[in-house]
Amino acid sequence: MLENKKYTYPPKLSIAKFFLDAEGIRRNPIPFHKKYFDKLGDSFSIKIGRTKHVILSRDNDVAQYILQKNQKNYQKSQIQTVYLSKYLGQGLLTANGDFWLKQRRLIQPAFHKQKMNQLVENMEVIIANELAFLTKDEPVDLFVIMSQLAFDVVAKSLFKISTAENKFDRLKFIIEEVQNFLVKEIRLPHKAWWFSLSGQVKKHRLLALESNQIIKEIVEERVASKQEVNDLLNMLLETRYEDTGEGMSVNQLIDEIKILFIAGHETTANAMTFTLYLLAKHPEIQHKILQEIHQIEAETDNVVDRLQKMTYINAVLNESMRLYPPAWIVDRENVSDDSIGDYNLLKATLIGVSFYELHRNPKYWKNPEEFNPERFLGEQKKESMQYFYPFGAGPRMCIGVGFAIYEMCLTLFYLVKNYEIKATGADLQLNPLITLKPVGAQVIFSKR
Repeated sequence: MLENKKYTYPPKLSIAKFFLDAEGIRRNPIPFHKKYFDKLGDSFSIKIGRTKHVILSRDNDVAQYILQKNQKNYQKSQIQTVYLSKYLGQGLLTANGDFWLKQRRLIQPAFHKQKMNQLVENMEVIIANELAFLTKDEPVDLFVIMSQLAFDVVAKSLFKISTAENKFDRLKFIIEEVQNFLVKEIRLPHKAWWFSLSGQVKKHRLLALESNQIIKEIVEERVASKQEVNDLLNMLLETRYEDTGEGMSVNQLIDEIKILFIAGHETTANAMTFTLYLLAKHPEIQHKILQEIHQIEAETDNVVDRLQKMTYINAVLNESMRLYPPAWIVDRENVSDDSIGDYNLLKATLIGVSFYELHRNPKYWKNPEEFNPERFLGEQKKESMQYFYPFGAGPRMCIGVGFAIYEMCLTLFYLVKNYEIKATGADLQLNPLITLKPVGAQVIFSKR
């Protein structure tokens, strides 16, 4: 405890300045964050009212401290536990404390590497089927293609056999609608009264209930069929709590499945869009990927073995996620008073770490704006991984890391093998929502 210490914080951003910039921050906070970091240093703070403090940081020591070294004193903020849980329920993404730990221990075995290896053949087929009819030799919107692909991979890996395929499009629509409204609620808290009065909150809660019903029908159909199917749903149905030996309730299973759809669909679509856009700008890196593909194909036709050999493809994905981390920012609140470096923090201080800025901080990265996959090869990789957070860090690191990496590697393998990816000259824009969303990313696919 720090009762006898004066509370101290990083350099302060004027609250008046913050409010003057508020509308621009609502549209896209990233340019403002960079401006504040460049002026105030790698961490800065804002005081709201008499006691509430907010810190934003691109300092690796801060990230490691709150996510790993003293993670027990830092929990997810109300932004995630209150706003998100209204629509997504109480799953791994939104829960805190003992309940989160209980769920994590329950679900973790379903995402063990051996379990993921059982899904990859089905995943490879899904990717090939979805990308077989790409529009060729004319500009296409990458995000539209990758969003549909990522959603289908998650849906068909969760539910390998289901008669509800016609409902997947509705589920995708609901998830996107709810996420877009969530961002409005978080960024415009002063309009909460209007969102409620105008019926927007009610509308989106009803959409969330509809998504629950869709998932419930699929789960009940599977349970009633008594089929043993090699998919994620079957793995989740087989999980058992250590203390009771019982499985999850249907309602809890629905909440966890909704989280898997959100986390496994949007972030992967974003990462693949950024990666392909960057490859279109760098044909020499495409060529290196193609060389690795030819070498791997000559050595093995086993999909799991191939994945283990995709060294350069992994480096390309890592470098893309360094520049454009899909989960671009994380936040925590300290449960009790604490000290980070020279700063003494009052409990309930909200700390945000911008992975987007940390990944471009010249303190940690040489030529940080340059797209250079060599950073994640050989000896350089050891250095780079110290400052790299594409999936978070610590106990709350994304549970689906293995699933996402497999999906992205297989997608890159298929596309670069079959198509030359060309730039169109279109400018890429960023839309930082809950995830970092690309806008205007166009390329041309030409058959090899």
